[in-house]
Amino acid sequence: MPMMMDDGINVDDLFGEPASLELALPPATTTKGLAQRLDELRLLGCCQKIAWSRQGCIAYITHDSSRVNLRHLECRPSDGKWILSEDTPLNPVAEAHGGHPLAHLSWNELGSELAVADSSGRVSIYNIAIGLNSLAGQRQAIYDADDDGGQIVGMMWLNIQRSVHAFNQAAKVQGRWAYSPFRRRPIGPLHPAGKAALVCVTKSGMIRLLYQNPDARWAEISAELKTTAYSDRLLTHAAIGAVQGGIVIATHSACEKLCFYRAQINWTPAQWDPSQLKHAPNQFPVPNFRFMHAKVETSSSVPSVNRAEGQNPNDAPQSTNSLYCLTHLDIIMAAHDNPSGMTTNPWIVAVFSIPPHAVPDPSQQLPSSVIVRWQLESAPPVLHPKFDEVTSKKNNVQVKPKTAIRRLEDIQCDKYVLSIDQTEFGNVLAITYDDSTITFYDPKTMAILNGIDDANTVTSLAQAGFSYPPDTPGLYIGFSPSGCIAMTLDGDGQTQLRVMEHTYGVVNGIPDESKLSAAIASLTLAFCRGCGSELNTDDILMILRRQVSPDDQATFVNEVYRALAVNCNFTQENDKLMSHQYLPRCLSIQAALGFKDKYKSRSFASNVPWTILQLRHASVLYALFLQFIKGAQTEPPDPDALRILLGNTKWALDFLHFVLNDLLDLADELEDVLDDQEALAQKLKTTTSLPLVILLSSMSRAFLRFICRGLRGIHGIHTGYGAAPLSGDARLSYSEVCQTIDASPVRIDVYEKFVAGVDSAVRHGYHAAGFGDAERPGPERELLVNARIAPVLVPAVATILRQTVPALKPDIDRLAIYTADYSWLGLGTDRRAEMYRRSRDVDIIKKIPVRPVQVSTGGAGDSAKGFVVAHHQPRRRCVRCCEILSGMYTPRPSLSFRMLYKLGYVRYCICGGGWTLETDAK
Repeated sequence: MPMMMDDGINVDDLFGEPASLELALPPATTTKGLAQRLDELRLLGCCQKIAWSRQGCIAYITHDSSRVNLRHLECRPSDGKWILSEDTPLNPVAEAHGGHPLAHLSWNELGSELAVADSSGRVSIYNIAIGLNSLAGQRQAIYDADDDGGQIVGMMWLNIQRSVHAFNQAAKVQGRWAYSPFRRRPIGPLHPAGKAALVCVTKSGMIRLLYQNPDARWAEISAELKTTAYSDRLLTHAAIGAVQGGIVIATHSACEKLCFYRAQINWTPAQWDPSQLKHAPNQFPVPNFRFMHAKVETSSSVPSVNRAEGQNPNDAPQSTNSLYCLTHLDIIMAAHDNPSGMTTNPWIVAVFSIPPHAVPDPSQQLPSSVIVRWQLESAPPVLHPKFDEVTSKKNNVQVKPKTAIRRLEDIQCDKYVLSIDQTEFGNVLAITYDDSTITFYDPKTMAILNGIDDANTVTSLAQAGFSYPPDTPGLYIGFSPSGCIAMTLDGDGQTQLRVMEHTYGVVNGIPDESKLSAAIASLTLAFCRGCGSELNTDDILMILRRQVSPDDQATFVNEVYRALAVNCNFTQENDKLMSHQYLPRCLSIQAALGFKDKYKSRSFASNVPWTILQLRHASVLYALFLQFIKGAQTEPPDPDALRILLGNTKWALDFLHFVLNDLLDLADELEDVLDDQEALAQKLKTTTSLPLVILLSSMSRAFLRFICRGLRGIHGIHTGYGAAPLSGDARLSYSEVCQTIDASPVRIDVYEKFVAGVDSAVRHGYHAAGFGDAERPGPERELLVNARIAPVLVPAVATILRQTVPALKPDIDRLAIYTADYSWLGLGTDRRAEMYRRSRDVDIIKKIPVRPVQVSTGGAGDSAKGFVVAHHQPRRRCVRCCEILSGMYTPRPSLSFRMLYKLGYVRYCICGGGWTLETDAK
């Protein structure tokens, strides 16, 4: 016999009643763990268990609240697909917190420092050291007392003192998208030494400032928030925001009182110069709190939810509904990407929810959650009229305005609110509900962003029509740097990736070009915002690779070059080319869009930017090495630095030979049509010669010029080591550098002559066609983006192949060039190059071939075959281009590390992708 309450048994049928008894049983909850999550939100002011760094690292607390795992987006080498990486445990966390349950995670503005807080308010801090899955401990939780009153209810990192480029919107003007970049200054109190600092509010009403000194050690100050009664001191939630001149704090107490504070963080000294350490080694900036007398108190309880529609919330009945409990408290700041700065005051948002198992009055249909908002306003003080009769001894007395809180209209939700996040640099407010729905709001007006309302103006991905499709519900959510991908944790602690989608202009099978154009413009805007703030953009790349067609990808790349104002015309030599802020990012995403997998060659259009990234790397490396050598050196370069120099010298010379060899073959192949411009133009349309495109592009030609200059400079400095003579491995490596240059079948001056000849032919072609500085970027961008040779450059090709290349033959050893093996360069498309890719790796930084790791048997045969005989050596892999960097390069005062640090290669690959640490070579 089945149980009475089994599925399929109607309770009403047991009593023979035709109508429902309306027993007001709590509704069945489909989301596992929802009740526990809402209890957690009610009791813990800080309980974010998943956080996505702006550098691309995802940290989340495991289901048992004892550990932290790390993940990231990565391109899978085997098939080129973008996926979520496997878990990597952050092992120091469990030991640092001594078994206390972990409660909250928070990344700083840059996404490089992670704060982990436990249930007792103890905080440990970690830094992305050498890879997205390898964090180093900076501050131990043992410094904090084990106190229940120290539980953290509010946390915020101070911003970093740096000015960045930002983008407000994209607007269509005369059929083309115009982007609006501006310079955004840092907001709020800043550490004068540029170090990290973290503000926390505790359950007992204390405010703490954890800050890092210039010597990398952490210090702390604390103060008590002013309260009016003892019961106010037990806080449940706190929200902190940075504004010009200080911070704003909103707190919610156990007696349901909302308080608002303004505070300043003053540093002594306010300005700090690192050179001061020579005179006062231990004199670091010291902070202190200064509270402004602008505390505002108001009741935070939810009024009757049956208020008439459109009724002023300030005039609403004061009757409250005791079923609702506070689950969220946030301060919403003005959008970061606003050229006029903070035009509006921040506002406070709170979410009140009914527990899932609460039994409300059957006559009321109460919403599951209510979003309550207060606007912060400056109001003039109102004095009694009698004060006007008092004669003041001071003239022009100015009374400071006080801060007032004005309650805005509530927003009622029939679903439970689980998360409120500001995404897309503050331009979008994302609210996540228990049924997996994610709704986007305009933070200025709280209008829902549900697609294209104005196809000629784009402010965000959500406004342009991107949305998250329904998915499996999750209890925790973390958004990617650009907000277009999210990772969720469900009731069992399992992770799931959610990706934004767009129709891209196709509605019911009918294409709409305006919506497609707006979607591409919104992706461009998001990418440019990431570039301007130097943040990770792998989430946008994943969207492009998964959802956007190759033709629309090319449109995106063109838009990026336009939006970032990258002038592709470098026919005039420009030394600033190597330090261009946006050029590597443009080349990187363009190269990544054509990446197939680790073992196949890239598409031709993708191979061009990938090659230019390699040329840029060699150019910057030579310039930096020569700068170090010619500077005030107290010690000679270490062997590692010279091995890096040796590997790049071999690569640069072989690439020059590869270019010249291809041009010699091309001159022979096209000899019959060199005098026929139309026939040559038709031939070039089907010619996929990477060296020809590299030579014709003024950007890559400039890098070739820099490389030749660097090779000549390095070969000529061996006499300058008299003050600090080289010895041992360093001497051998430098001798091999010089021998490599001397043994080249083509002298460096011949290559310089060759590049100069190409440069002259291109300039003459532009001049003959009447192309000035305004017209030249067009064909130059065609070379970069589409790898196509514009008609204006066809005469230059004829001159190069008919005159420039033949003139070099007396000065070169063509047989040596022809028989050389160029498969290791990673640029060829033939079978030999593919076989090399499958059998060996080449260190992307040092340009040294690395065999798959072999286990030494003690015999001499391995060395004779040229294998690297070694035990398992740690190495790093780029999550974007899948290239390898062998060795760890731990910080030490050597030239090799200083070079890698200066070039930015400690955390990032030459393509700008982050490193992931591989413990076992693959």
